[in-house]
Amino acid sequence: MTGPSDDDDRGNEERNLPPEHSILPLEAYLEMQRAIGNEHRFRILNTLVGEGDMSATELREELGVRGNTLHSHLDELTDVGLVENRKRKTPSSRGIYSYYRASAMGEAILEHGLRELLRREWESLETYG
Repeated sequence: MTGPSDDDDRGNEERNLPPEHSILPLEAYLEMQRAIGNEHRFRILNTLVGEGDMSATELREELGVRGNTLHSHLDELTDVGLVENRKRKTPSSRGIYSYYRASAMGEAILEHGLRELLRREWESLETYG
């Protein structure tokens, strides 16, 4: 007797999302995707991945976002695990105690999600446009 077909295997993979030994439940991954579905949060994460650690003040100046709006979006990104808020025991040379940075998951979801989609879009435009 033969084993299941490739189509059956794909069906099983889809029903068992995420994999059995996944670090996070499916809901956590979906929350991350929803979080970067907002333009402000995408731009915050994109800036942190590209520029590195930044204070809220630096992010506000870089992105031109009001303080309350920025903090609301930073809280959302932090809550879903895409951004980390770090506090220094002593101030940096710029006097900054608290700063934000993209988590490893934040970097991965950005690089292998939206950035990959945009890269493919540009490739298609170059090829067929």
